[in-house]
Amino acid sequence: MDAVTQVPVPVNEPVRTYAPGSAERARLEAALKEVAGGPRELPMTIGGVRRMGGGERVDVVQPHRHAARLGTFAAATVGDARDAVEAALAAAPGWRALSFDDRAAVLLRAADLLAGPWRERMAAATMLGQSKTVQQAEIDTPCELVDFWRFNVHFARQVLAEQPVSSPGVWNRSDHRPLEGFVYAITPFNFTAIAGNLPTAPALMGNTVVWKPSPTQTLAAVLLMELLEEAGLPPGVINLVTGDGVAVSQVALAHPELAGIHFTGSTATFQHLWRTVGENIANYRTYPRLVGETGGKDFVVAHPSADPAVLRTALVRGAFEYQGQKCSAASRAYVPRSIWEGGFREELAAEVDGLSMGDVSDLSNFMGAVIDARAFAKNKAALDRAANDPTVEVVAGGTCDDSVGYFVRPTVLVSTDPDNEIFKDEYFGPILGVFVYEDDQWEQMLAQMESVSPYALTGAVIARDRAAIAHAAEVLRFAAGNFYVNDKPTGAVVGQQPFGGGRASGTNDKAGAKQNLMRWTSTRSVKETLVPPTDYRYPHMG
Repeated sequence: MDAVTQVPVPVNEPVRTYAPGSAERARLEAALKEVAGGPRELPMTIGGVRRMGGGERVDVVQPHRHAARLGTFAAATVGDARDAVEAALAAAPGWRALSFDDRAAVLLRAADLLAGPWRERMAAATMLGQSKTVQQAEIDTPCELVDFWRFNVHFARQVLAEQPVSSPGVWNRSDHRPLEGFVYAITPFNFTAIAGNLPTAPALMGNTVVWKPSPTQTLAAVLLMELLEEAGLPPGVINLVTGDGVAVSQVALAHPELAGIHFTGSTATFQHLWRTVGENIANYRTYPRLVGETGGKDFVVAHPSADPAVLRTALVRGAFEYQGQKCSAASRAYVPRSIWEGGFREELAAEVDGLSMGDVSDLSNFMGAVIDARAFAKNKAALDRAANDPTVEVVAGGTCDDSVGYFVRPTVLVSTDPDNEIFKDEYFGPILGVFVYEDDQWEQMLAQMESVSPYALTGAVIARDRAAIAHAAEVLRFAAGNFYVNDKPTGAVVGQQPFGGGRASGTNDKAGAKQNLMRWTSTRSVKETLVPPTDYRYPHMG
């Protein structure tokens, strides 16, 4: 087709409320029963063929009711991983030969399927498999993933449209080619939207992908693969392999055709990947692109001019939505003594202790469980250390129980030591550390907290004083890749707040934005001389 086309203008997918008596709530409740109704096999998809892995079989359970099994996958073996890489490489010529419009059409159709007939099913899988409340599942998948797919098409067109100027007699072009080789996408448990975006963003730009989702997110990942196939994704473009990833990484990281890694997960894992790539650098055909979003120790700093109600809401939502299992979750707060001792402490404690927690199928709950036994143990150990630390006081919560589900009560800890681990270490759970500073120590507090933690993902300032906001924004300029004023530090919206951070939090390549998509292209500059010279001599030569 000879045409300069226009893709549909993206708009953010509206968030549904699932109010009692609504049609969407009835559909969701039916989907929850269907997903919970019986365990299913959770296969890999390699070269368009669904098959179980050759390794150990692992159950996927509901974190809030860990006796309830949702399905079973089998870990990928070295042989499975080799097959996935070969399938990706075999599919590459045909996929990159398709026009951008043909590739974009797959994602646009996937977005419409997710926003429509697949909506409640994917929300239910995310709720039950990852213990998300309906609100948290709705803003994740469907909404954020629909936004990723639609806005990525929009931003990719902007990348393709970036063309150089041409002087008289010359036509210059930029050919935004896919990378040579395959992209290895490694995705986390906490957002189905991230799991769907990390393999599809490189694929949109013409790459083929080996995708290794988190074991605890396998249910929703397998369903996403089915959705993409229904949308018309050709075999081998994205190859889903299941398990903990040891065998897959063993193969992928040593393969000479590794072209890139698209990662969201822990800082330690990303550093391991980076080191391994460095050890193999002489063996690759090209230098692999490494894009990673990792840990965070995200902050809220309150000025004495802050509205206590705004601060309280920012902390409760920012720290405890989805049990604090967001890379962007507020996990440390700095509160002036005048506010803390002016009734705020008691109000915050009462609100936190009153948060409802339980089975996410009960839509009245505000929180579910942490993802698995390992996460529970990590948070329990942190609470045990805090209980035995003389510089730490438990203001709210502080308890946990894994008899039915992996439940950790939302907890507020206050410490007199601004260097305490509660202000440095990422727990990835519902634990908020608070430091109470003297009102006249605003500037000193900012200077200390700016680099007490190695991370720099998100942060927020709560204040009514404009000069204080400006000062905090300047001092904390490099302390957060996403910075919020009078809001919680979570909830970045695709197309509005491109997401990512620096320091130990990642490469800040901004998922869901043009910056990220450009990482999956390798530009070729083309110069065409319209009337080429026929004499080698220059005028000065006579």
